[in-house]
Amino acid sequence: MTDPRLRVSAIHFLNPAPLMWSFEHEPDRTRLAERYLLSSDTPAECAAKLAAGNADIGLVPVSALAFTPTLAVIPGCAIASRDRVRSIILVIRHPDGIDGVRRVALDSSSRTSSTYTRILFARFWQIEPAFVEHEPNLEAMLREADAALLIGDPALFALEDRKAREHRTGERLLYLDLAHEWHNLTGTVWVSAFWAVRSEAIAASQIAPAQIVEDFQHSRDAGLAHIDALADEWSTRIALPCAKIQTYFTENIWYLLDDACLAGLELFYRYGVECGALPVVPNLHFL
Repeated sequence: MTDPRLRVSAIHFLNPAPLMWSFEHEPDRTRLAERYLLSSDTPAECAAKLAAGNADIGLVPVSALAFTPTLAVIPGCAIASRDRVRSIILVIRHPDGIDGVRRVALDSSSRTSSTYTRILFARFWQIEPAFVEHEPNLEAMLREADAALLIGDPALFALEDRKAREHRTGERLLYLDLAHEWHNLTGTVWVSAFWAVRSEAIAASQIAPAQIVEDFQHSRDAGLAHIDALADEWSTRIALPCAKIQTYFTENIWYLLDDACLAGLELFYRYGVECGALPVVPNLHFL
């Protein structure tokens, strides 16, 4: 018998934790498990599963919409930042800083962060380095390139280890928060991910679109109401202090897909096409 539940591909990093509250905590977890079947993936895997029809709903990098423009977006939920995000950083080894970068190792986990990086180099820094994909290992990346893009938890760990690394190696690296750079250069919000759906899968399911929107927005609101509990919970899972996790949730990440986010997305898609990193400027269709 075919499982009637909608397949949800979720990101296993720290930053989506507030969006996932109701899916992972009672009293809503059991109820939602009757409607949704969850898997835990990287951002790139979320996008690939949705594009291939192996998931029905995914927390996808926003660039995925340019490659699969038939996707619809669940309104109101985002992984974004209005200034410093801390979890998307460009680490530069070259003594001349950004001007000396000729080769960049890109964390292969997310196409969106790579696209933002290409936009910043092409449009604002006016440098044309070579880009190579790499597993998120800072030391290995810097052996192959002048700069390394890290996202998600590896970026947070690299920042946490920054002073210790300087002490170990005697080397001082430049750490650029790319959301901060984007905000300074464009005046808009950095938007990393949102919930996207395959409309045909939703139409074929027994779950009304309005119910899906309510479930995901309610989970977001419940997560934002339980930030202290989430920080305590995640401090036992990853090597970051509880206070820093709490600050990350409340000051670094913005979880509402609002008008400011949409303005940032408009620029991202347009600039991405102009620099050749994205194929089309997609139209946002909401569920």
